Amino acid sequence: MNMMLEQRITFNPRQCGGQPCIRGLRIRVSDILEMLAQGVGQDELLADFPDLEAADIQACLHFAARRAAIARLAA
Repeated sequence: MNMMLEQRITFNPRQCGGQPCIRGLRIRVSDILEMLAQGVGQDELLADFPDLEAADIQACLHFAARRAAIARLAA
C-alpha cells in the first residue's frame, strides 16, 4: 500500500520548480498539505480539484510523514 501511495508523488525539474507534485499534475504536495492544515476538508479538495483522487490526499500525508521522520545530524 505505501509503495502505491509513494508512486503518486512525482518530481519533475521542469514542472513547479521541481517540487513534489501529484501524479505529474501541476498540483503541488505542499499546496494540498497547506490547505489541509488550514481546515479544508477532503471533500472540498476533491470538488475544487477534479483531477485529484482521495488516494492522492493520502499520498500527500504519507509523503509528509516520511519527510518528518528523516533524521537530521547536527553539526
